[in-house]
Amino acid sequence: MFEKASAQPQLSFFSPSNTQVKTGFRKMLPVLPALLLLAATYVSARLPDGRAHANIQPMPVMEPLKLTYNNVQHFKTGEALPSLDSVYYFNQLIDHNNPSLGTFSQRYWLSREYYEPGGPMVLFTPGESNADEFTGYLTNMSMTGLIAQQEHGVTIVLEHRFFGYSNPYPDLSVASLKYLTVQQGIDDLAYFAKTVKLPMPGGDRVSPDKAPWVLVGGSYSGALTRNKPDVFWAGYASSAVVESIVDFWQYYDVIRQSMPQNCSADVQAVVQHFDQVFNSGNQSAIYALKDTFGMADVEHLDDAVGALRNNLWDWQKLNPYSGQDAAFYQFCDALEVKNGKRAPAAGWGVDYAVKAWGSYFKNTYMHSLCGDYDAGSCFDTYGTPYIDTSVDQWSRSWQWMVCNEMGFLQDSAPAGTPTLVSRLIQPQNTEEASVPPFALTILLMSMLAFLQRYCARQFPEAFSSPPVPNVQKTNAAYQGWDVKSDRLFFANGKRDPWRDVTVSSDFHTVASTARQPIVMGNGFHTSDLLTDSGYVDPSIASLQKQGLAYMHTWLGEWKNRSHGGKQDAAAVVDVDAGRVPGRFVARSEWAS
Repeated sequence: MFEKASAQPQLSFFSPSNTQVKTGFRKMLPVLPALLLLAATYVSARLPDGRAHANIQPMPVMEPLKLTYNNVQHFKTGEALPSLDSVYYFNQLIDHNNPSLGTFSQRYWLSREYYEPGGPMVLFTPGESNADEFTGYLTNMSMTGLIAQQEHGVTIVLEHRFFGYSNPYPDLSVASLKYLTVQQGIDDLAYFAKTVKLPMPGGDRVSPDKAPWVLVGGSYSGALTRNKPDVFWAGYASSAVVESIVDFWQYYDVIRQSMPQNCSADVQAVVQHFDQVFNSGNQSAIYALKDTFGMADVEHLDDAVGALRNNLWDWQKLNPYSGQDAAFYQFCDALEVKNGKRAPAAGWGVDYAVKAWGSYFKNTYMHSLCGDYDAGSCFDTYGTPYIDTSVDQWSRSWQWMVCNEMGFLQDSAPAGTPTLVSRLIQPQNTEEASVPPFALTILLMSMLAFLQRYCARQFPEAFSSPPVPNVQKTNAAYQGWDVKSDRLFFANGKRDPWRDVTVSSDFHTVASTARQPIVMGNGFHTSDLLTDSGYVDPSIASLQKQGLAYMHTWLGEWKNRSHGGKQDAAAVVDVDAGRVPGRFVARSEWAS
């Protein structure tokens, strides 16, 4: 029926039949030595965080949540259940448009700690990540577990194709990646729900016509929940990036409005100073400024100003319980605390801020970011491209989707709007930018040009000329901001840098309805998926309770559809009673 293995990384390969997976370690033996050699060849060519270089923008990924325990008993009977870190395999179609290509082994994890017959199947995929880091979403430390606990359901974590070790082919070559599309990912979820035989009693009788399925996702995977309403009875979409966009300057604007005011003022002052110096053509001043930040050997000026974004990208890693040791807070402390005194709302001013940021970037931050690489190599986007086609390379897989369907180019704000990012970072081609002639010929960083350069060089077999992400096609196919889906709960965070490509965008009004409610708390990116977030932030606790209440109502409709009767309002989980105390001290805004 199924095969179970320990939670050690396994490579998934072509499987010739469409039955429950029987693929195991034996099938890997013929190619394993070559793959290990390939991985060993390339592992030293990546930065500590897995990127090929430090000017690659982050993907919209949710916070990992690993298991804190493996042994579990059924909540009612006390029966000892399989270890939560047990890995199962499903025979997934390589191409849903051409089933004759066969299947591959797709990894998943399962918990039936709270399950009772008739309960829902709560399916979660982390999307663009190795799912080993997200197995904690099986438990009630997450919204998936809270839904299952409330409704007596099963939780399932399914790894997305071409991430981690769920790969149709044993590499990430262009020939393989042509099967990595948004639609194939959507179809994977539906095919899994309709055909899987779960490793549990009655696991062959839980298809969507026999049991309700709830699809839960965050960020990119949150956007997948808007599809296949004929398969998934209800959905929970956290920080769902539903609108694909090329010029995504709003990413940094949410950070600007949400971060400590003094830190924001000084960051703006420093990047404006960079623009002035770099546009001046004064080579000695340019060299001196780069050297202050430890980037004297960074040849291209667009690479130098682009590198500064890394401190801002750390904002995306925050959650309501992040402590003072969080990278973003350490960065702002480096700028705003002088001789034990915090700066006023206006900051310390450009002279001090340049020295403080430069010292922190050069002497503290650089090593954690670049590892053993010098700055010239770490931030270079022009040199010989680093291409790693071995599996479990999230950056390559995600960039393939960005180049083809997503966009999300994070650049400076338009003229007249304050910006945290250098004005040299523009979405336009150089001939369209309104900057001084010197900058046009030497300095301008066109984000579109960068992406085109990156895509064409990383995937030369796919792009004979530099591509532009086809976001219009993506939005037309999946409705973008204008998505309409029954029984879909949208949860968003006010401080989420991705908020303006969700249904809570400031730039597009989407009405909240009883069938597609939209609730926003004071969280960051996908904060509401973690139970602890509600423990330290009342707005997120309220959001979580509303989400659970909607799930209870909608799943009651499923039961009433076949059996009649009234739903039990008292069955809604008391979220506070089930919480594990917050792991960190709560932190909201700093005093200026």
